[in-house]
Amino acid sequence: MPFPDTHPALGRALAARGYEQPTPVQEAVLQPGLEDRDLLVSAQTGSGKTVAFGLAIAPTLLGEADRLPPSPQPMALVIAPTRELALQVQSELEWLYAETGARIASCIGGTDARREARDLNRGAHIVVGTPGRLCDHQSRGSLDLSGLRCVVLDEADEMLDMGFRDELEQLLDASPAERRTLLFSATIAREIASLAKRFQKDAKRIDTVSGAKQHSDITYRCVVTAPQEIERSLVNVLRFYESPTAMVFCNTRMMVGQVQAALLERGFASVAISGEMGQNERSRAIESLRSGQARVCVATDVAARGIDVPALNLVIHASIPTASETLLHRSGRTGRAGRKGTSVLMVPMNQRRRAERLLAMARVNAEWEAVPTAAAIAAQDTQRLLEDPILANASEETTDELVLKLAETYDAKKLAAALVEMYRARLPQVEQIRPMSVDAPSSRGERGERGERAPREERVVSGQWFKMGVGRTERADPKWLIPLICRLGNVQKRDIGSIRIEQDQTYFQITDESVERFKSCVAGAEPDEVTIEPSAEPAGGGYGARGRNPGEGKRFGRPGGGGGFKGGPRSGGGGGYKGRGGSGFSRSKAGGPTGEGTSRKRRS
Repeated sequence: MPFPDTHPALGRALAARGYEQPTPVQEAVLQPGLEDRDLLVSAQTGSGKTVAFGLAIAPTLLGEADRLPPSPQPMALVIAPTRELALQVQSELEWLYAETGARIASCIGGTDARREARDLNRGAHIVVGTPGRLCDHQSRGSLDLSGLRCVVLDEADEMLDMGFRDELEQLLDASPAERRTLLFSATIAREIASLAKRFQKDAKRIDTVSGAKQHSDITYRCVVTAPQEIERSLVNVLRFYESPTAMVFCNTRMMVGQVQAALLERGFASVAISGEMGQNERSRAIESLRSGQARVCVATDVAARGIDVPALNLVIHASIPTASETLLHRSGRTGRAGRKGTSVLMVPMNQRRRAERLLAMARVNAEWEAVPTAAAIAAQDTQRLLEDPILANASEETTDELVLKLAETYDAKKLAAALVEMYRARLPQVEQIRPMSVDAPSSRGERGERGERAPREERVVSGQWFKMGVGRTERADPKWLIPLICRLGNVQKRDIGSIRIEQDQTYFQITDESVERFKSCVAGAEPDEVTIEPSAEPAGGGYGARGRNPGEGKRFGRPGGGGGFKGGPRSGGGGGYKGRGGSGFSRSKAGGPTGEGTSRKRRS
């Protein structure tokens, strides 16, 4: 038997399902001596937690018996953060406990509460539900928790993040004090430890996360795109990887709608899941994914919680996640059970540093690449067609009359041409996108062979003028202004013409061939960046491209007034936009200085 420490009835169910070896978390909860202990378990999503706690509570529910006797009150309660996860847990426990005669009921939002109450009144050995609906039934008297032998909190960290602490405390306070409490969480943060300390007794701590390599079966890729072409670039990424099932994450409901509309317009079999959808709509969308009718699911993090889609090979972050934990949780939906997966982060070129910081915090190494071109996708399509099992497994000794008729009527070249045309006709459209440079703009000026800054004369170019709200008052200097302009606008040093620094603002020129790209990148910059806007050519004076203003002596601005925009000068005692040094400052809408070290709101 593959699980020797398991109840025989559950062991037979595992064998029938093809389970050969326990996962690390399953093996950990089956260790001798834990049959009556409370457990505090940290395990990653997709590690087999449901089967693990199903096996762990079996000794408490069954003992030495083969089947469960009728019970007027539930013997076990499993609490999950979302409807989808609760239904998934119910489905898993039903086959695991099939031979024990266990009756398993669910209590989730968005369904008929009266039907759930009738199921509870008829008797259920195990109840699975979401915190809010379980509390409703408990408050109305339809859920009697007095006979509970064990309580399981699945993904407890998610429930606390969603604000369910009061509901969890209500349910646990209503349960018998002598019950077993099993708490499963991806991380054991302070709130989880506090909850465990209050409601568990001498809990055994099991950690299956800290020693494991983070998502070792997942390949991370970052695709650099223009900010205004996220949706079109996403189309090409989906076409390039051509996963049987893919999940696309967006940070807002509005973006979910926009991405879903773009995918449907181009012929993708796609579904969207949002928080305002009813349970029946959500269930139909998820079922279409599992059945293969739909191949792409577009959702927000909240709406996608608890959704488990088998054979999910591709996860795409259409929006950069707000935290490293979100990146890992999204990506963890692929690369499960020994299968390989790919996680693609769509990175607007003006948010590359933000993406790099996110990857560093998540301790993830990613490959950077440009948006797949139409030619690259066509090459992938060709390879996929040549390797299609339908062609590889086709028998030459066929007796199909239609096949023989076609072979007699048309030559091989015509049949091949028809096959290719039919194959391409069913594929979604590809976008014609000019790939962006994958290399990050240099944060330092160009150097000579010996590391010296190459002197350059002011360039006379045909281009458009722009201005930014920083000048000599903030110690503006081309040494850090040029890298800043390159980073925000995804341009090179050669794309910048004249630079003229005045007291409270700086004017600079962008060449005609780069101006449209520069505008689009600046428009999508993060809110805390310096504001850049088009401008007329400034009057004479100011400061030429890369020399020193003769009237300023050796340094710009007043003594001690250092600082700068995200990487400006570090010297001096003053402050600056995310610079280093003394007191900071920002700029007001009206502009104009308000005094040394004084705070001014940034120009909008």
